[in-house]
Amino acid sequence: MKIIEGFEAAKAALSRQPEAEFYDSDLEPKVKQVIDEVRNRGDAALFDYTEKFDGARLSSLVVSQKQVKSAYRQVDEKLVSALKLAAERIRTFHLKQKDSIWRSVKPGSGQLIRPLERVGTYAPGGTASYPSTVLMTTIPARVAGVGEVILVTPPKSNGVIPPPTLVAADIAQVDRIFSVGGAQAIAALAFGTESIPKVDKICGPGNIFVVLAKKLVYGAVDIDGLPGPSEVVIIADGTANPKYCAADLLAQAEHDPLASAILITTSKQLAVAVEEEVERQLKDLERQAIAAESLKRRGVIVVVADIDEAIELTNLYAPEHLCLMVKGADAYVERVANAGCIVIGESPTVVLGDYVFGPSHVLPTGATARFSSPLNILDFVKFTSLVNVDKASLKKLGKAAAIIARAEGLEAHARAVEKRLELD
Repeated sequence: MKIIEGFEAAKAALSRQPEAEFYDSDLEPKVKQVIDEVRNRGDAALFDYTEKFDGARLSSLVVSQKQVKSAYRQVDEKLVSALKLAAERIRTFHLKQKDSIWRSVKPGSGQLIRPLERVGTYAPGGTASYPSTVLMTTIPARVAGVGEVILVTPPKSNGVIPPPTLVAADIAQVDRIFSVGGAQAIAALAFGTESIPKVDKICGPGNIFVVLAKKLVYGAVDIDGLPGPSEVVIIADGTANPKYCAADLLAQAEHDPLASAILITTSKQLAVAVEEEVERQLKDLERQAIAAESLKRRGVIVVVADIDEAIELTNLYAPEHLCLMVKGADAYVERVANAGCIVIGESPTVVLGDYVFGPSHVLPTGATARFSSPLNILDFVKFTSLVNVDKASLKKLGKAAAIIARAEGLEAHARAVEKRLELD
């Protein structure tokens, strides 16, 4: 990993630039073509693209309950138990959030809260399975009261959905599952086909084709965001354990060659120790090649004068994950303005948040933590404003409304208020 010393040099190194690989404009027309095909040909296009891109020739897009039940027999009981534990913690966290928000909205307070009618969630698949993503996207929707939760996920080349994905969907109480992935799955959710109903919102991560498809269908439906490669910033002082720092950096690096693993420390000695520890731990990783490429391209260790500089750099970078491996970590939390998730102290790790702690691991990436939030129940509800006044309030507010209306040249607006004032 590259070591950079000094605040100004670090500031230049951590400045965000558009990802040429991630926002490849050459791909957008191809994705649009897929979307147009699905809109025009429906299920037929989905079958064709699934065979073309996934190598799977399907007779049906619908995943049956029989297939879900069969999946349980193919998944280790320990994994089933772990998924149930994670699901319960995710559900409990979001129920507490719901109770807090719902209690704050009193009858007649000026707004109504309504859950969305139908939501579609996307889980990456094919060569691998991500049951945690199923839990993290669908359970908040379920807790929010969404009427119907749909899952789309690509099949393996043999046409089978990875069993852990189906088990997770069942635990999360997903209503319907469809065997389709890629841009074509996003198009189906956005516009509907013979088999797949149109949804109100699409959530979940995916590859560049999925992300570009979500970008193109936004407006026809809502989306949760445009997630990019995973990223972590670790702020550490001289008290931090270099083995923990290295392990957390590698945990992000093994996601993707474009993942970012960054250490900002006040200790040159720790910087050197972490660099050496990363090399040691990297040697026996199953995803060694991916992690090594990520660290080569995006891995950096920054040495700064103090924690103040470290926090300033972090707020500038606005990471998906931030680990505070410093003495008295709690005292620094309020000073972090931009981060999707903050891991406090050495005992926890980002991995706990990824799987079992409770909040959704669908987090803002690419510096969008400056203005966006982790996926939560507010992503699955809409607020409706209420306007209802008594005679006293009409008299108090009406004249001001009429004055503002005329200032904007809207005479009929002003008269609509004044007619009511005349009757009073």
